Amino acid sequence: MPVQEHAIVHREVKGVEIPQGTPVLLNPGTPVRITQSLGGSYTVVTGHGQLVRIEARDADAIGKEVAAGAGAEEAEGSLEDQVWAQLKTCFDPEIPVNIVDLGLVYSCEVIPLPEGGHRVDVKMTLTAPGCGMGPVLAQDVKGKIESIPGVERADIEVVWDPQWNPNMMTEAARLQLGFF
Repeated sequence: MPVQEHAIVHREVKGVEIPQGTPVLLNPGTPVRITQSLGGSYTVVTGHGQLVRIEARDADAIGKEVAAGAGAEEAEGSLEDQVWAQLKTCFDPEIPVNIVDLGLVYSCEVIPLPEGGHRVDVKMTLTAPGCGMGPVLAQDVKGKIESIPGVERADIEVVWDPQWNPNMMTEAARLQLGFF
């Protein structure tokens, strides 16, 4: 079990409440417990049990260093390989497994544009249809893909067919999460 770190919010910071996906404001002096720090973002729990996702660019608000180009990873290989590498840096804020290994990405297509560059079309789902984090995850995916040189645009579509189930996870993800 990972060690959970405690922090105090140093400045006003905007976050997103999990799983509702609603914006929240954390005030200076608010004690939080950092429960996850994967893919550049942080998931914290307030003293009232509220789960909040904080973007990498706001890491300093909880005493963490903001990495240059937070969330953008350099990858080698074909453009498609680079896109898949970026997808693996996106995490559900409640589950410590990337969205690719969770089986949330149904398709990823790299399309050359006539004017140059590429468009990337991604169809993905969520672990639960009622999850309000869908737009947040889709925006995270979009931003990370569009940070790749040569990608002009990323179109992310959240779909519900087929409905996600734990059998869609990689074997490593199932083992990590205790699914046997």
